Amino acid sequence: MDPFSLLRGMLDTTEDAARALIGRERLRLAVTGLSRAGKTVFLTSLIANLLAAGRGARTLPALDAAVGGRIRRVALVPAGTETVPRFDPDAHLGALAADPPHWPERTEDFSTLAIAIDVERRTSLGGLLPDRRVTLELLDYPGEWLLDLPMLRQDYADWSAATLTRMRRGTRAEAAADFLAFIDALPADAAAQDALAKRGFTLYRDALRVCRDEHGLRFLQPGRFLNPGPRGEAPLLWFFPLPAAAQGGGLGALCARRYAAYLDDQRTAFLDPYFTRFHRQVVLVDVLGALHAGQEAFEDTAEALAAVAAVVSGGNWLERLLGAAPTRVAFAATKADHVPTRARDALAALLEHLALGARGRAEAAGAATSFHALAAIRCTEDAVATLEGQPFAAVRGILLNEGRGATIYPGEVPMKPPEPAFWQSGFFRMPEFRPPRLDPEGASGVPHLGMDGLLAWLLGDAL
Repeated sequence: MDPFSLLRGMLDTTEDAARALIGRERLRLAVTGLSRAGKTVFLTSLIANLLAAGRGARTLPALDAAVGGRIRRVALVPAGTETVPRFDPDAHLGALAADPPHWPERTEDFSTLAIAIDVERRTSLGGLLPDRRVTLELLDYPGEWLLDLPMLRQDYADWSAATLTRMRRGTRAEAAADFLAFIDALPADAAAQDALAKRGFTLYRDALRVCRDEHGLRFLQPGRFLNPGPRGEAPLLWFFPLPAAAQGGGLGALCARRYAAYLDDQRTAFLDPYFTRFHRQVVLVDVLGALHAGQEAFEDTAEALAAVAAVVSGGNWLERLLGAAPTRVAFAATKADHVPTRARDALAALLEHLALGARGRAEAAGAATSFHALAAIRCTEDAVATLEGQPFAAVRGILLNEGRGATIYPGEVPMKPPEPAFWQSGFFRMPEFRPPRLDPEGASGVPHLGMDGLLAWLLGDAL
């Protein structure tokens, strides 16, 4: 911990203690996850269902039971003088209220929002005290940026070596063929020319896009190459991994300087001010998407999750003493409504195997952990499919692109990392379903699967 972070931690801890004394606690919730894990949908559902619960709707029964029915009011905290965008649940609910409804747009920048939750207090003799107010602070950001965190522990040479090792194997090698041919043809003393640097960046960025969009891979760095945010593709990004033999020339030195400057910029603009000092954490993982994409994508997701967990889960003893590390970490497999009820326990068990390293890191630092299968917005119902005359548990929903109802048997979800025979059969379907059409005001909440159980475990004791 650097001296500035140490001082900030002490000040924040003092402020949190003062807030608790007057019944005005602050609870920071980190919603983290790899790209396309569903963070924006999760936050939209969380906000809409909490607001509905504050109006008396039974949208989160497990959370309501965990706090003894004492939630009295829930409201969005009005915007102040923040310099970052505000998460816009109304716009996301508007997408779900359209005709036909569609999923909210993917996150292109970070945004924040705070929710005030008023909770009834009683004395030991049964009398009432003024309500406590817990302010829940939330952050949304592009999932691609999460993979920048492990880079903070690597210099340019180490990052290049690890990245090129991955790039030269499996489907990555095919996707990156043009980029690999480009760097392999560079002379050892390649000059520091921007045209050369931008050409290498463009080829590398395009390879990352193919890896993500066509092969379902997730361990792709740097994050802003895939999602540059509102500042666009600035010259700061014009770098790429180089073999050790090509790092001694001017181009290698230029890439190394830009790599260091990129990490400094991400740390200053995103990581330090918005991605530290959380009290609770939920890690969202698209396990079904990884399973559907194949063995390489599945193993890549596990590797990416482990690399990120080494940075974001838990903390050292000093960070925990200062309240700078989460005390509860929930891991959640998203899109659980894409498989029938009987497969959801297996989905949670598979995530537990996938996240063994992440769980160990969090628990070693003193954080409690749990594993869940959930759908932040439920868009299917259980059904029965008949295959070769035999009934199988299935799900039914409206297909996103075709607009027609369909009963889908997705295949079996293994409870642990699959054996080779599973991948050889290649039978696991992952259709895209249309979300349900909702009330644009979100007055009755959002249909979900398992959100209340997760929030009860994650937040119930703090409310």
